[in-house]
Amino acid sequence: MPSTLVHLALGGLIAAALLGSVFDRRSLLVVLAVVAAPDLDSFIALVTVAGHRTVLHTYLIPVLASAVLYADTRIRDRSAIRDRWGPRGIRIGWVSVVALAFAGIGLDFVDHGVNPLWPLHDQFYVLDGRFELSDQRGIVQSYVDLSPETEQTGPRSRGSSQEVNISTGVDPNPGGEGGGPDPDTVEDPERMFPVVRHGWQLAILVTGTVVTGARLWMDDVSQK
Repeated sequence: MPSTLVHLALGGLIAAALLGSVFDRRSLLVVLAVVAAPDLDSFIALVTVAGHRTVLHTYLIPVLASAVLYADTRIRDRSAIRDRWGPRGIRIGWVSVVALAFAGIGLDFVDHGVNPLWPLHDQFYVLDGRFELSDQRGIVQSYVDLSPETEQTGPRSRGSSQEVNISTGVDPNPGGEGGGPDPDTVEDPERMFPVVRHGWQLAILVTGTVVTGARLWMDDVSQK
């Protein structure tokens, strides 16, 4: 699964691309804090079954945040966000929502899956599949099942929060009392905190870090 560092790297890349003239260290930190927030449900998993990749990995959070931002800035006669932080605050708010959806939750959606509609629909889904162009078969895709013969490897169910337990460094053996499903068999479980586990994660980590660092450097130079 992607580490928090990989999530932050993609979040920084989104911030560098979308914040525009309001990009600086403070606005970047706001976006990165929002991106990192979903992983806090690793701690929630210590006290409840509905924990990691469930409580804070639901897409209802960015949907509700978008609704609040839209209502405040487009429907209300007077925007509380604009009055408090001006156009800068509105820009940071929208970019934070986008970063949360794609960098905070989206990366996990394609790697082992999330519980995207919790608590309305308690079911883990993973987005997996392929999209290809063939000179013999035309468009080949497996994200949407268009016929009974098509193998569907797109958004597929993995089970509810009662059935799916994802281990973390905080909770290495979820479902067991301090050690796994059978605490008598694992007295001292190994706690793994991933940094990079796949080549594509390394690519995101390096690219996001370099681009975000370059944007910060350009911002510093322009202010001198």
